[in-house]
Amino acid sequence: MHLIPAERAHRSAIDEHTVCDAIEGIGDLARVHAWSDRFALLSDPGRLALLLAVHRAGPIAVSDLALATGIRDTAVSQALRLLRAAGAVVAEKDGRIVRYRLHDQEIAELLGGLSTAGPTA
Repeated sequence: MHLIPAERAHRSAIDEHTVCDAIEGIGDLARVHAWSDRFALLSDPGRLALLLAVHRAGPIAVSDLALATGIRDTAVSQALRLLRAAGAVVAEKDGRIVRYRLHDQEIAELLGGLSTAGPTA
């Protein structure tokens, strides 16, 4: 039970090696929290639709995202502000038009898997 933190060392395990494997699987708690934050961003169907659209289309304007997703322009702008603050997307000025692209590579990889997966039964 070499990986058990000292504050839990007094507790008994059924299979000590399995407990250590589980602790290794969890890894760094800061990374767990970072992934939890990412999944929170993806948990809203509107934000997920926006991220999938940005992932597929590349740099894209708010009005085009609204048209593609069926979400009102103002709601798209609000969601993009949240996604920008979280570091998931970045805005690029193109003259008077602001286009959004994915910035978080790990979210991009997740979305790539979602884009190619078929619907589940």
